Amino acid sequence: MPKSRTLIMTLGGIAMISGLLVVMTAQLTLPRITLNKQRALEKAIFSVLPEATSRTNYLLDESGLTLLPEEAFADANVFAGYDAEGNLSGLAMEASARGYQDIVKILFGYSLKSECVVGITVLQSTETPGLGDKVSTDPGFLANFECLEARLNESGSAMANEIITVKNGKKTDPWQIDGISGATVTSTAIGTALRRSTNEMLPLIHKYKADLAMRITE
Repeated sequence: MPKSRTLIMTLGGIAMISGLLVVMTAQLTLPRITLNKQRALEKAIFSVLPEATSRTNYLLDESGLTLLPEEAFADANVFAGYDAEGNLSGLAMEASARGYQDIVKILFGYSLKSECVVGITVLQSTETPGLGDKVSTDPGFLANFECLEARLNESGSAMANEIITVKNGKKTDPWQIDGISGATVTSTAIGTALRRSTNEMLPLIHKYKADLAMRITE
């Protein structure tokens, strides 16, 4: 029988080699994974902003609005879509909240002209097939986002009415999301994600909407 020390050294060597292989595989596949994520996100941007023919990446926070180069795509939190004439057709932003099983991440389109959320697409979800995933396919639910009111107050400092999800058939106001029966948690997560994102981002966007409309260039 081999000695304990020999066994420990052998197992340690196997563990080190296995760990090295995992790291090497991750490093080799990271560029492709990053590229695939970028392509999927770009496709989603034009999905929620169908009138846009081009986009520009921005980082927007309390310190201001910063134009980002193409290679810094992953650092952007606002994607501005422009039509063929160069007019701003809308903004796309990510939002997320916890669903029934895990985090539900979405991308939503926002129109400054109508002050509405004008479309959503699910970027990440592990919700129950046939139930939670209805937020991507249910026509009645998706109709909420043809023009979901997301209007600021007169000063532009906060939402006039916060976005909320209500029980199916109970929607009475244009800022409410009519939930899905049988997928209440997931549809509520969508509302929570939109409420958090619009509360945070829209007052900032209000400050820089003229810059966004003019399309900042390097």
